[in-house]
Amino acid sequence: MGVMVCEPLSTDTRIYIAGHRGLVGSALWRHFTSRGFADLIGRDSIGLDLRDADATRAFFEETRPQVVIDAAARVGGIAANSARPAEFLSDNMRIQLNLLDSAVASGVERFLFLGSSCIYPKFAEQPIREEALLTGPLEVTNDAYAIAKIAGIFHITAIRRQYNLPYISVMPTSVYGPGDNFHPHDSHVLPAMIRRFYDATRDGVNVVTCWGTGHPRREFLHADDLADACHFLLDRYDDDSVVNVGAGTDRTIAEVAQLVAGVVGYRGRILWDATMPDGTPRKLLDVRRLTELGWTATIPLEAGVQSTYEWFRRHQDAYRT
Repeated sequence: MGVMVCEPLSTDTRIYIAGHRGLVGSALWRHFTSRGFADLIGRDSIGLDLRDADATRAFFEETRPQVVIDAAARVGGIAANSARPAEFLSDNMRIQLNLLDSAVASGVERFLFLGSSCIYPKFAEQPIREEALLTGPLEVTNDAYAIAKIAGIFHITAIRRQYNLPYISVMPTSVYGPGDNFHPHDSHVLPAMIRRFYDATRDGVNVVTCWGTGHPRREFLHADDLADACHFLLDRYDDDSVVNVGAGTDRTIAEVAQLVAGVVGYRGRILWDATMPDGTPRKLLDVRRLTELGWTATIPLEAGVQSTYEWFRRHQDAYRT
């Protein structure tokens, strides 16, 4: 398991980063650009709707990428997932089906499919090993998104079995960083807190209410760390089994709120609305498979939150409501 099957990617490798404008995709673009890769391909959703099979197929025939990293997805926090499960299931299924079908048809040599830690059972043993997949019920607030990602994992496995291609599946924990979505309702917990505490500080509000009890524990991975891990795995990993990517440590949501408040400069009270859903009680990934291959995350949460907040401050006009 995990042996290198190809030469490491050369800087003239033609790489298509699907979703290159998003949080993870933009980190991947920064990563490969900084390392001298000169033939990167990207299209935004206006230029290419990945839900359109014909358009996706034509794009692959025109551009002929050698490597594809699938960072394209409809994503959101608890509120968005709970409110629009049919859209999350349908859009994500179509995006990954079209990407994988087109990759096989056009001769893409390597493909990295990015899933999510939400594929694992709600009450999986902690830390969550890759073998926990399909061993219990999912968290209901994001089960539609999870099912789409699980289907993608099995699609990768089927392609490997039928075509013997070195396509792999990578499961990151909760990712944050520059380029995140800071929408007050549709974002994930950490960027939502940055936005909420920033707005409160700006407006002189001294009480901020966060969802849930604050008791659940979460692991956070900086997008730049994830991009580095993806490059590492493309060079070194070839197996049916998914690979977890995480920081290896977690904190309570209440601790994260205090950290974010401190970075933003919020000095008021933090209240918790226990009538709102907590989600999964704990979600810490077992990252031994990856660390044994030789990779570990390097960006501490404190430094990552600080740099993410600074990015948000520079781009805040885009998030005004």
